[in-house]
Amino acid sequence: MFPPQRERVMIARTDGFGVAKETPMIRAALLATALALPLPLAATACAQETASSNGEVRPATLSLSATGEVRAAPDMATVSAGAVSRGASAQEALSANARLMQGVFDALDETGIAERDVQTSQLSVNPVYSRPDEETRERRIVAYEARNTVNVIVRDLDGLGETIDALVNAGANELQGVNFGLEERTEAEDAARLQAIEELHRLRDLYAEAGDFEVERVLSISESSGGGPQPMYARMEVMAMAAAPTPTAVGELTVSVTINASWEISE
Repeated sequence: MFPPQRERVMIARTDGFGVAKETPMIRAALLATALALPLPLAATACAQETASSNGEVRPATLSLSATGEVRAAPDMATVSAGAVSRGASAQEALSANARLMQGVFDALDETGIAERDVQTSQLSVNPVYSRPDEETRERRIVAYEARNTVNVIVRDLDGLGETIDALVNAGANELQGVNFGLEERTEAEDAARLQAIEELHRLRDLYAEAGDFEVERVLSISESSGGGPQPMYARMEVMAMAAAPTPTAVGELTVSVTINASWEISE
């Protein structure tokens, strides 16, 4: 009778968790199997078919994105202004503020600003504290401050300076700035879209020629906007007491649209 042989390929040592450890015979068998397999071809950019986890062959694709930008003159502006007042009590500060803001609302009505174009953006009453005491470091309430801020949409930009003057002369003692915008954005956005698509076509043809492949069909196309028009130039000088209206520079806005596209390609 021959002595039993150890089946080291079939019987592997395990660690304390029951996980098999690789034995010399197993390692040699795996290496031999690996060497017997053909080496895969190196992947080529954009012209190589890929396989999914279930073995299905997926077509090679080319994905690109391009952004179109156009400049346009704004057709509206939003003025942020309001009144800040103080009083010995919260009620006194709020009452004083209410009188100032009533004058602001009356002035806006006289300038022809519609009610739908005026919106309160902030209303608050807060205590005003003294400096810390040198010995106790305690602070005490010395007054109360009321703040009321409104956003005013000005659709006639020729009257923007006069509207600002009316706000300040009526009692607004806080002017936070002017933001220009586009109410009618369709034309500018369409121009940006066409610019982006033209650039996509140029890049697609460039890649196809350089990579020596054919573009078959569009697989997907999507759009992302630039988050609204951004002011290229906007400046405001406040001269409430001047005889002439406050000068403003409208400048231009940039409207951007990004187009993302994917094509199926073949060699």
